[in-house]
Amino acid sequence: MNKPLTAPPPRFPGRTPGLAAALPPGLDVRSAAVLREIVEQYVETGEPVGSRTLSRRLPMNLSPATIRNVMADLTDSGLLFAPHTSAGRLPTDQGLRLFVDGLLHFGELTEDERESITATLGAAGRSLEDTLAEASTMLSGLSAAAGLVLAPKSEGALRHIEFVPLGSGRALVVLVAGDGHVENRVIEIPAGVPPSALQQATNYLNARLAGRPLLELRELVATEMAANRTELDALTAQVVEAGLATWTGEGRGGSLFVRGQARLLADVTQIESLAAIQALFERLEAQETMLRLLELAEQSEGVRIFIGADSGLFGTSGVSMVVAPARGDGGRIVGAIGVIGPTRINYGRIIPVVDYTARVIGRLLG
Repeated sequence: MNKPLTAPPPRFPGRTPGLAAALPPGLDVRSAAVLREIVEQYVETGEPVGSRTLSRRLPMNLSPATIRNVMADLTDSGLLFAPHTSAGRLPTDQGLRLFVDGLLHFGELTEDERESITATLGAAGRSLEDTLAEASTMLSGLSAAAGLVLAPKSEGALRHIEFVPLGSGRALVVLVAGDGHVENRVIEIPAGVPPSALQQATNYLNARLAGRPLLELRELVATEMAANRTELDALTAQVVEAGLATWTGEGRGGSLFVRGQARLLADVTQIESLAAIQALFERLEAQETMLRLLELAEQSEGVRIFIGADSGLFGTSGVSMVVAPARGDGGRIVGAIGVIGPTRINYGRIIPVVDYTARVIGRLLG
């Protein structure tokens, strides 16, 4: 927030393939056209699509009978299904995946849209936490779904570490970050550790801090201990290891901001779906979910789309997630940006929004 942000240049070239070029495997021109139209109608209305509707909307002259045959073939292939006894069809998760991977049309954000996103996130006078919460709210509003922003725990330089005896085989570890932020943890220590050992552990670590991040400090201490180059006795060494492990052993953790959860309930009509959405909210609050979101972001150079349970994150059908890594200086992952919504979210609109927002957040966090 210390310097004004300028809008990054557009990165998405747009993808508008012709039906005759680069068709997904297993689809011919007619079946691709039918699948695309059914998905686009599903995204727009959420209702099953019938052959008569398709015959009026397809860019080619096909009779309703021909369209019904194509729809039957797509159903047999697992790409469509009939939600009830009517002739209308909806896409399966597999059909949506095929659409997103090979048939989706998306374009650029306009210059005004990019400048609006940049100005919203780069506004002066806000804390970083407020900015990330605002980003999540903004994503929710732009996508009509739930917006999420994940910022990993800071890996900045440390100022001070201290061990305070609590008695009964426990000690308090106080860690002061370079920005003055203080965190405390209670750890178990070996029986019989005297207060002097805790003071020795404190002195040992602070002598090696020198503005190092926690992970770098732990690596240095591990190297010294492995080479028997420390002046610590065995009990004090155990205290040092336990104290460092209290943070670095937690994984990367961080802050997860989710806004617009109520939008996920807009299409819920069955109690089973409501229970699944409730479970999804609970998973979003879990530490393991935050770590998994970072892993998904790290595995991608750009936007990734997960439909139903194929992310391995929620195990929930009927829900899609669009997520992108936020990368700082040198391409380092500094967070993850995403949208979670029903499978009928507007992928063509949301993908460039998530992509651009991730780049702006990457510059802020980086």
